[in-house]
Amino acid sequence: MEHTKLFNAINRHYYLIVDTETTKRGTVADFGAVIVTKQGEIVEQFGAMVLGHFGTLPLFSDPRANPDQFWSEQSAQRRMKGYDEMLIDGRRSQCSVALINEWLAGVLGRYNPVLTAYNLVFDMGSTGKTGIKLGMFGSRFCLMKAAKKTIGVLADYQDFCKDRGLMTEGGKKAIKNPKPQMTADAMAKFILDTNYEGSLADEPHTALEDARDYEAAILTKILESVTRKQLLEIGQ
Repeated sequence: MEHTKLFNAINRHYYLIVDTETTKRGTVADFGAVIVTKQGEIVEQFGAMVLGHFGTLPLFSDPRANPDQFWSEQSAQRRMKGYDEMLIDGRRSQCSVALINEWLAGVLGRYNPVLTAYNLVFDMGSTGKTGIKLGMFGSRFCLMKAAKKTIGVLADYQDFCKDRGLMTEGGKKAIKNPKPQMTADAMAKFILDTNYEGSLADEPHTALEDARDYEAAILTKILESVTRKQLLEIGQ
């Protein structure tokens, strides 16, 4: 039986989607990851608050943000309370960097997955500062870059964003000529909520949930139209 499982793992394509939420120092407070197949089946998941960073260093916030904006300092206090509740009710545990690296080494041996993240450069940077060893994965691509080139260019996607108000905001240029958002939140809503029912909540910006409930759907959608080889090319 174990030999059969190993054979199946070797002969299937797997992807490791990583997501991180960070501290003000740019280290990882919340680490989440899923192993997903081409068909979108999630075969393993991992979510944990990082010992020595979460609760020790303040969560990232933008002092320029208005109090009602998600990345404001006031929101960081609310997010911290939310994480405490997740620890209490069992949706999260707290573990060391060494344990995260042990899990990553295990999935490398079991699945040899392609590594990705929605903004890979950011997550490689935050994990590197924390000592989380994503460099062990030889094949990788940026899911955001791939999504922009495959989903973001679709007329249906652009119309969806206009209809739902998922357009860029900010400077004068953006206000005069807003463009469709290229966030994981907007992409996932296009894929999973095409009837405009509002059934998919806003991305919570918690690591495991973002990877599992939003980014995995984006990856699966892209893989409907491109090969693994093409994906590795367009995600660079």
